[in-house]
Amino acid sequence: MYRVFEALDELVAIVEEARGVPMTASCVVPRGDVLELLDDVRDAIPGELDDAQDVLDHRDKLVGDARATAESTLSSASTEARDLVDTAREDADRLLADAKAQADRMVAEARAHAEELEADAQEEAESTVADARREYDTVTSRARDDADRMIESGKAAYDRSVAEGVAERERLVSQTEVVQSAHAESARVIDAAHAESDRLRSECDLYVDSKLAEFEEFLDTTVRSVGRGRQQLRTGAGVPDYGRADRRH
Repeated sequence: MYRVFEALDELVAIVEEARGVPMTASCVVPRGDVLELLDDVRDAIPGELDDAQDVLDHRDKLVGDARATAESTLSSASTEARDLVDTAREDADRLLADAKAQADRMVAEARAHAEELEADAQEEAESTVADARREYDTVTSRARDDADRMIESGKAAYDRSVAEGVAERERLVSQTEVVQSAHAESARVIDAAHAESDRLRSECDLYVDSKLAEFEEFLDTTVRSVGRGRQQLRTGAGVPDYGRADRRH
């Protein structure tokens, strides 16, 4: 290998020292010496270089084949990937449409059930309120009748006592020796009549108040029962609190 570099150096020296051709860039070199040096270079080059060149040529062929195979594989993989992505997208769209349809159906069923429960609760509440109103009217009417009857009885007792007092007073006035006692007795009878009338009126008021208190307690119990029923419907069946929304409005 050293001879190769040596021969090349000699060739460079020959070219540099060669006589130039006038009016041109060419030169005249000794043919025999140059050919001899070239033969030395050819003989000095080892045979492995030819083998290496063959290897390089074969490598280029392998690289080209590998590149073509890689490009083909990549193209096939890209096509397959696009097909898989399209298939997956279609499956996802179909699953999404099915899920949305099922969700819409479940929401519609839940809304219908909630409306049915609300209608039943409203009907039951209206029935309870109607029963309570009828009971209230009955109790109020009974209490009013009892009060009127007691008032009439007290008024009759009062009138009777007053009449008896007046009669007793007139009878006693006719007797001069008992006029003073007659006045006292008349005043006592009248006071007793007033007291009896006040007592009867107080008892009547107390009776009416107790009946109204009982009816008020019955109404409170009914309202609480209706409220608990509606709360159970809302919490148990997922019914929105429409009553609260209505109250806010």
